[in-house]
Amino acid sequence: MNLSTLPPYLQPGDRVLLFDGECNLCHGLVRFLIRADRQGKILLATVQSVEGLAILDWLGLPTDRFDSIVYLEQGQHWLRSAAFFQALRQLGWPFRLLALARFLPSRLSDAFYNMVASNRYRLFGRNQGSALPGEHLPGRYLRHRSDNTR
Repeated sequence: MNLSTLPPYLQPGDRVLLFDGECNLCHGLVRFLIRADRQGKILLATVQSVEGLAILDWLGLPTDRFDSIVYLEQGQHWLRSAAFFQALRQLGWPFRLLALARFLPSRLSDAFYNMVASNRYRLFGRNQGSALPGEHLPGRYLRHRSDNTR
């Protein structure tokens, strides 16, 4: 893959999950992902980070109000429930089994996703985006790598 076709901060072979760093539900998802992704296949970035905003902009997605997770791999990106299912496909047994839910009609899975996403702060609370889950783990966050490569 040509480097010029990659979003900013990404290298060939990278898998990245962008999430809302202020969302407590998203923090729970990231904690789960870190435990399940023992090989560290998936890099993380918040949509509020410099890297996350640059990637959203490169993809042509809104940067001022973004209420979805984004999963990027091999020059492709997925949003909402499809992003979650694609990330699950990278995990080992038994988590990978959950990815079978991607065969549900996207209209149904996205409707459920959108319902939860639009109520996530009310249901699960909001934080200031500090103390990100797994932030202390080397190589888990895209920004740690980009800080080292500048």
